[in-house]
Amino acid sequence: MSSCVLDASAILAVLQNEPGNEVLTDEVLAASVVSAVNLAEVQTSMVRRGVPPVEAWIRARVPVTHVIDFTEDQARVAGSLVAKTRTLGLSLGDRACLALALELGASVYTADRTWKKLNLAIAIHFIR
Repeated sequence: MSSCVLDASAILAVLQNEPGNEVLTDEVLAASVVSAVNLAEVQTSMVRRGVPPVEAWIRARVPVTHVIDFTEDQARVAGSLVAKTRTLGLSLGDRACLALALELGASVYTADRTWKKLNLAIAIHFIR
């Protein structure tokens, strides 16, 4: 079992050398997983900034050791989480990340401060 799940915002912080990226040490990254949905979010963000799609995908994969496919069970949990997260405006990607963490019983790393208002049975670590 992994020790943590990375949100797209955490991966982007590493890739773009943003504040908080130092929290995501080589050890943390090596022990982490990411949902395929969140990896798509990272690539999307980079493509929107003008990086060619293939290059964006290659860059997005650099800090990621393990990518977990988005399963039917995770989809059900992510869809159900909207009831608890609607007022916070969490995206499908956010809820996919949380669903994976709940499934694995793992903590999450994110830069999204609105997650402080969540009351879920997982630890959430804020990188900034």
